[in-house]
Amino acid sequence: MTVTIESPAHIRLETSSFCNLRCPSCPTTTGAIIPAVGGGFLRFEDFRDLLDKNPRLKRIELSNYGEIFLNPALLRILELAYKRGVVLTADNGANLNKVRPEVLEGLVKYRLRSMVCSIDGASEATYSVYRVRGKFANVIGNIRKINMLKRRYRSRFPELTWQFVVFGHNEHELPLARAMARVLGMRFYAKLSWDPDFSPVREAKAVGEATGTDAATREEYEALHGQDYMQDICHQLWDAPQINWDGKVLGCCRNFWGDFGGNAFRDGLTASVNTEQMVHARAMLLGRAPARKDVPCTTCEIYIKMRERGRWLERDLSPHRNWPTASGLLGRTKKLLGRTKKLYPIARFIEAMRDHRPSIARDEHHVEALLQLGSIALERGDQAGAVGLLRRAAALRPSNPEVSRRLAEARAK
Repeated sequence: MTVTIESPAHIRLETSSFCNLRCPSCPTTTGAIIPAVGGGFLRFEDFRDLLDKNPRLKRIELSNYGEIFLNPALLRILELAYKRGVVLTADNGANLNKVRPEVLEGLVKYRLRSMVCSIDGASEATYSVYRVRGKFANVIGNIRKINMLKRRYRSRFPELTWQFVVFGHNEHELPLARAMARVLGMRFYAKLSWDPDFSPVREAKAVGEATGTDAATREEYEALHGQDYMQDICHQLWDAPQINWDGKVLGCCRNFWGDFGGNAFRDGLTASVNTEQMVHARAMLLGRAPARKDVPCTTCEIYIKMRERGRWLERDLSPHRNWPTASGLLGRTKKLLGRTKKLYPIARFIEAMRDHRPSIARDEHHVEALLQLGSIALERGDQAGAVGLLRRAAALRPSNPEVSRRLAEARAK
């Protein structure tokens, strides 16, 4: 197995290491990322030069420890990539709280391929427990705007995924969030929390079923499956190396404590992802070389557990390998996702779902989701959108007095 790679066709490139939220367990909030990642934005000039010098690049993941929408050059980056035929994704996640209107349109116009939206709740009160400084209504409003733009441009891009990190305070809203995602034309991905001490889950069996892992925590996952929940990210050193906003090579999306000595902007992309430290790190992960202090993997929990078990990384060289952010982990829970091939206008989407309802409980969650979305639309001043959503709820529950009352109030606004 080779431990050097050719000029990459796929990389991960941090667009912004700044974030506007203050999620309690996030290393961006605690400042843990500062030594290696630092604070900054990807410059348009560096992005353009990277594309100029690396015509083999075909796919770039833009998100990691910060919020991509804070980068003032994002619109120009999207446009240039589109013109060069380079696919961009934001699958590590965006909080989508504050986005300029022209950038929202740029996501669709310049065909961002996919985006994971980090939404850990189905109501304002629940969402804000972890997404501190975030506003649930803003996120849902921006998703609805993206959907309207997708209809205007007759495009299915960006494909959207609702990522729901499961905690004790939000696990009761999993069914509602899943229904809301379906109404909004999004995939849904329930993810195990990385912090067992922050709001631990309460209904372990239900969480295991919802995540498709049979585990309620990452520790349980490891005990059941014999590997770390996020072990697949180690493949990024081969398949999609992580480059920092300033060009430093970090190797994978998890690493925030050290770099591998190379800089893609200074040294060239191919040379920077094949430094002696990177080559040694790949050999370590395959169990062919000892740990070394100057290699960031040495202090990573994933590598430490791998070494303790004596079970090393197994490389799958098939061309369809997925990367283990939400987009990669989605493959583990296909049965729960129900892939949507196109975005329907709301009325057609609900009609299509009528043939898909396996239970009365699921139907009730759809109605509740429509009511919630209708309230959010009213809060944002979108009367027509609210009436449309509530009419769909009334079609599903024509004799429900609460639905009728809410629809009448929306029409009277």
